[in-house]
Amino acid sequence: MRRREFITFLGGTAAVASRFLPALAQNPSKRPLIAAHVGGSKTVIERYFGGFSQGMRELGYVEGRDYEFEIRYANGDVNRIPPQIAELVRLKPDIIVSGTMAGVIAAKKLTDIIPIVAEGLTDPIGFRVAASHARPGGNVTGVLLTVEDLPTKLLALALEMVPSANKIGLLVNPGNPIQSVFQRSLEVAATALGVELIALEVPSPDDLQAAIQRLARQRVKMVVTLQDLMFLNERKRIALFAMAERLPTLFGYRENVEDGGLMSYGTDLRESYRRTATFVDKILKGAKPGDLPIEFPTKLELVINLTTAKALGIEIPPNLLARADEVIE
Repeated sequence: MRRREFITFLGGTAAVASRFLPALAQNPSKRPLIAAHVGGSKTVIERYFGGFSQGMRELGYVEGRDYEFEIRYANGDVNRIPPQIAELVRLKPDIIVSGTMAGVIAAKKLTDIIPIVAEGLTDPIGFRVAASHARPGGNVTGVLLTVEDLPTKLLALALEMVPSANKIGLLVNPGNPIQSVFQRSLEVAATALGVELIALEVPSPDDLQAAIQRLARQRVKMVVTLQDLMFLNERKRIALFAMAERLPTLFGYRENVEDGGLMSYGTDLRESYRRTATFVDKILKGAKPGDLPIEFPTKLELVINLTTAKALGIEIPPNLLARADEVIE
């Protein structure tokens, strides 16, 4: 081949390569990787997280065809969250979906680049993972776990169920960063309602029985247990310990009531997970997480266990019973 022909050949090859290399670099055949982390066990969280899969299907996404998926379960142990999040970050996913605020905080410490979509954001401004609800900035967005006046509503429900409840116990998991936020909000609400709130820390499942017995000795009229994965995993034992002390219970998760608790009022987590799929869809299509406003939960549900009420000798007010989204008999 003559020198001039060789140069022409190289020029033509470069031109062809310039047309196809960008496409190869973008690797359009590579499916985006969504990495999810949830705080509970697979059995406990499946009914909730199924909302995310449902939301993705509703938006036209099929796992294995349109995206790859990795998930880790903390099984109610907050100490497992940071290393599991670190493991997911090392996979370099396109998006991280977190079911806990502890997971969001752990992920935010490791990356400012990977978008983080959360189902249960709590005080994201106070925890410095978002600048505001309307314009989060950074790489975190999603749905809030609770609404602003939920603590007041919880205590109002407690007083409606047990009108004599002038003293209410609160179980707190000190390892859960959002528990302190909930506790402060409940203390403000209790003061406004003229209720004495007695909070006890429960660092581990082994401390549950002693804590409930101590609250009984202090003559509380009801025990409140807020959204926490350890308390969710230990729901059957909490119900048994409370029943042994003849103490009514109020929870943030409906599963606690399905397994013997008296009443729950809180966010419909399956619906919140379904809504996170909308955030994921927008980000996959080019939106920046910091430009997507953080949303408030739109559905709260009240669940009452009639069997537990009868065992405790509590007559549920008809108006409260009529407002319940579900009554378990």
